[in-house]
Amino acid sequence: MKKIVNIINRLCCILAVLALSSPAVAQRDNAPSESRQRVQLSLADVSVKSLPTEAINTLRLIDKGGPYPYDRDGIVFGNFEKRLPIKDRGYYHEFTVPTPGIKHRGARRIVTGKSGEKYYSDDHYKTFKRVVP
Repeated sequence: MKKIVNIINRLCCILAVLALSSPAVAQRDNAPSESRQRVQLSLADVSVKSLPTEAINTLRLIDKGGPYPYDRDGIVFGNFEKRLPIKDRGYYHEFTVPTPGIKHRGARRIVTGKSGEKYYSDDHYKTFKRVVP
């Protein structure tokens, strides 16, 4: 039974690799798509004063350079879903915005770019708003 499960797992891996390396998938992933363009252009703005108090405090910490309350604050944000403008890896960094009443990091984040831009997400990177003064 274990041999059969191992064979099935290997076949699934092979099929996944083949599917991802097909010309149609490669063309779709490498070509600039209209949907990526729309995502980049459809970011709403949010003023700093409209953000939750915890987000404003996180922005102040970012401006000061820390110290940050969470170990993962300041790590590279990969932008894998391409919800922000596409940049080289390492361009974006993420910071936790605490959520009152929970004991873990929660879903709220500030993401900063090397050019000084800042984005707010309250749904763990599903949507972003550009933070404006």
